Amino acid sequence: MAQIPNLENAPLNFTSFREQSQRDLLNILKNIRGKKCLALDPKLSGSLALIVQTSILKEHGVELRHLSAEPIQTECTKVVFLVRSQLNLIKLISSHIQHDISKGLQREYFVYFVPRRTVVCEKIFEEEKVHHLLTIGEYPLYMIPLDEDVLSFELDLAYREFQVDGDTSSLWHVAKAIHKLEFSFGMIPNVRAKGKGSVRVAEILGRMQLEEPVNPSDMGVPEINTLILLDREVDMITPMCSQLTYEGLLDEFLRVNNGSVELDASIMGGQQDGKKIKVPLNSSDKLYKEIRDLNFEVVVQVLRQKATSMKQDYTEMTTTTQTVSELKDFVRKLNSLPEMTRHINLAQHLSTFTSKSSFLGRLDIEHTIVEGQSYDMREILHSYGFEHMPTLFNLEKAGLLKKQESKSNWLTIKRALQLVVEDTDTANPNDISYVFSGYAPLSIRLVQHVVRSGWRSVEEILKLLPGPHLELKRGGYSRVSSLDTLQGTPTSLDKVADGHRSLVLVVFIGGVTFAEISALRFLSAQEGMAYDLIVGTTKMVNGHTVLETFMDSAS
Repeated sequence: MAQIPNLENAPLNFTSFREQSQRDLLNILKNIRGKKCLALDPKLSGSLALIVQTSILKEHGVELRHLSAEPIQTECTKVVFLVRSQLNLIKLISSHIQHDISKGLQREYFVYFVPRRTVVCEKIFEEEKVHHLLTIGEYPLYMIPLDEDVLSFELDLAYREFQVDGDTSSLWHVAKAIHKLEFSFGMIPNVRAKGKGSVRVAEILGRMQLEEPVNPSDMGVPEINTLILLDREVDMITPMCSQLTYEGLLDEFLRVNNGSVELDASIMGGQQDGKKIKVPLNSSDKLYKEIRDLNFEVVVQVLRQKATSMKQDYTEMTTTTQTVSELKDFVRKLNSLPEMTRHINLAQHLSTFTSKSSFLGRLDIEHTIVEGQSYDMREILHSYGFEHMPTLFNLEKAGLLKKQESKSNWLTIKRALQLVVEDTDTANPNDISYVFSGYAPLSIRLVQHVVRSGWRSVEEILKLLPGPHLELKRGGYSRVSSLDTLQGTPTSLDKVADGHRSLVLVVFIGGVTFAEISALRFLSAQEGMAYDLIVGTTKMVNGHTVLETFMDSAS
């Protein structure tokens, strides 16, 4: 199965975006004649794998290398560096060029920044005395489709940069990406934002519309009816809970990166030689699309039923006479056998983690904390050591760790939004709480309310959550925010004029979990739901990766 996801069923024409990104990259490479070595920022290699196949790059005379501290081994006289605008990478490129000069190597150097060049980076090239040797450009890759309904802005450090370092460049990046969407699909008329970063993105988007306007009259009815922006800070409970959907557990234990997991070949039925393989995970795999959002307990049952059914079909094939039509049906089922085998192997591997007493104990602790009951926890430094002091300082600076001066408002929030649901039916769910077996993610409850009736219905609860909130109509309409009166605000999202379901883009500043996306898909699929939901995120996260962002080794 291809690594690049099939986007034919996407609610928006994501294929055109991907093709444009591919063309932009290939044009850069075509303009550098002859053979060239493409030295990739390692963090970008996964992103590019979702846009262009390696074979196409090779057709354009490209020799691929990953940028590292080791000298670049290539016979090519042209070296193209494709990197994010990060200072450590600029110094690394400078050291490679200085090394080549010291060895008397004659090479041409090209540096393309993703998504844009910065003055600070070019200044370092000048300080390192290599700027005059470089041809510098930009590769404007602001977002990539991870799947039919998920866009990633590929901003791994956005949350830390904004919350700890006070760097708002990632917020500009998110606004720019949304504005690019608007040039293709029309100006989004309704914007709702919650959190400091989200409100800032909404304001930057407004400025971009003034400076580089999308003309509503040229575009017709906008394809995206509403933009909902949410800061991760608004709900830090959810990523800290263990995800219990199939896709969520794959991420918790195996780390899903750019739509695939990397694991030992032996787990997937290969030889026991320690070789690693990448297993793609996207909706091109029909079985994965069917089971990815289910609670893991149910996935095991579904796979067992499918395997039993296939076994019965095989028995009938070998013991009875079949019509041509029945033979065709059986062959069609056989075609799905590789998918079945893949997911049975993955589910079996996941079960080795989920059956451990340590995992079950963790779920008990999480449930106790979410319920709002007291729990006797030892001091973090005593448990983990003083080397975590810088991380704790960063968490405090980001507002995620604070001394409790007064009674927590969590119980009020939990009751008002019905975040804990008793006796959740994970096999036949009627509520989003199935994704955590009884806890409804706060972030998605907010989306559920705002989709129905705007911020107005949860105004008092919003005041208890971090950051300001904002609600505005664009295209000549007046702004409404938490500081203004909400009178005259529509009670629900406007319906698209031609009667189609409205499209809502939900953007997470600071990352989203796979379980939250599953909850959004569940909402979108409900009878009577008038809206299709698509997701934009700075990155995919879980509890581990959120905390790693604040560790000083993050880069």
